[in-house]
Amino acid sequence: MRAATKSLGLLITLALLAALFQWRATQNYITQNYYKSNFFVFWLSGKLILEGKSPYNAEHWENGHTIYGNVTPREPTFLYPLPLAVFLTPLGLLSVGQAYFTWQWLSQISIALVVYFLLKRWNSTAHDRLLAPVMCFLLFFGPIFLTLQVGALGPLTLLFIFGALHFLDENRLFPAGILLSLTMLKPSQGGTILFLLGLVFLMRRQWKAIFGVAIGGLILLIVGLVVDPDWLMTFRRSSEAAFDRRLGAQSNVWSFSYLACNGNSICYSLLGSTVMVSLLGITAYFLWRNQNKMTNWQVFNFILPVAFGSTLYLWAYDQILYVLPILWILGTMVEKSKRYLTATLFLIVLDAVSFFALVQQAFTDKDLWSLATTVLVLAFLFIAQTMKPKPAIDKAPASA
Repeated sequence: MRAATKSLGLLITLALLAALFQWRATQNYITQNYYKSNFFVFWLSGKLILEGKSPYNAEHWENGHTIYGNVTPREPTFLYPLPLAVFLTPLGLLSVGQAYFTWQWLSQISIALVVYFLLKRWNSTAHDRLLAPVMCFLLFFGPIFLTLQVGALGPLTLLFIFGALHFLDENRLFPAGILLSLTMLKPSQGGTILFLLGLVFLMRRQWKAIFGVAIGGLILLIVGLVVDPDWLMTFRRSSEAAFDRRLGAQSNVWSFSYLACNGNSICYSLLGSTVMVSLLGITAYFLWRNQNKMTNWQVFNFILPVAFGSTLYLWAYDQILYVLPILWILGTMVEKSKRYLTATLFLIVLDAVSFFALVQQAFTDKDLWSLATTVLVLAFLFIAQTMKPKPAIDKAPASA
């Protein structure tokens, strides 16, 4: 009887999530101009590779926009590493509309799978019940809401990070390193994450993880070189130009330094470098002092927000990786308080703050308020860590 009830509950949950995913995918498909979104850029890069053309060629890039989207390119060429375009070629097999709708579903399923498996780590029926309500809240979490609208690739990176966490916990260090190397498909994101994780691997003498990152990076390099031997130089030039155009618009130390210095290049370079190095240094010291007491999940929880705030270039939708610390906060609060009220209040505040930041970005074209989301996550990590636990609650029956 208990097993039948549990199966029925799972089926109801899956049906509710499927209906929610279909509604969100349909709404975005109908209301969003995906030809002017990030997704069209990703789709076109893969399409050009399939046609034997290069997204790093300005003429190919412009012609692709004209032929497939009838839109003017926002950038002269593809802004991301060339290996990413190679990995996106399956999208080019579909029309852009079909690919956008499919990506909506794949993104939501990816997020749900990560949430499900993170909640299962508590092996508690109290946590199992959180899947549907947490997904409802998360789909209105500003970074995820924006990710789905613009068709960003954050859900894929989230899977890389979650997979790496799983392999680290299983002590399978080499595949963990391979997956982590894939975060360099967006170097501004992967750079700070790998720097801080690399320090942890050194402290723990996890050489296989470092070796995995190195091999994965080498594979990415070779994939790009096969398509275009000069791709590194082209990517560097386009990245520097994009960084300069977006200074003062993002929620990281560089943009705030730029604003504090009124655009003076010497001032913001010195201030940004100083704050970034200081932030990474303080984080490295904290990890050194506490790495033996921290689980792999707790290490990720701390690194991800710090990496976001200290990097050169990221937008609000890149905060989708905060799903890991958010789920740890929720699960820990439920475990310690033995009720859902505190966790629910956290989700409400999180959604409100992140959505306010999203609205501000829409009206000002600046993403400065997303810093509040980062601060909120770090603050609640501390609150959840220091909460005093109450007596144990129900646990799912142990497997035979």
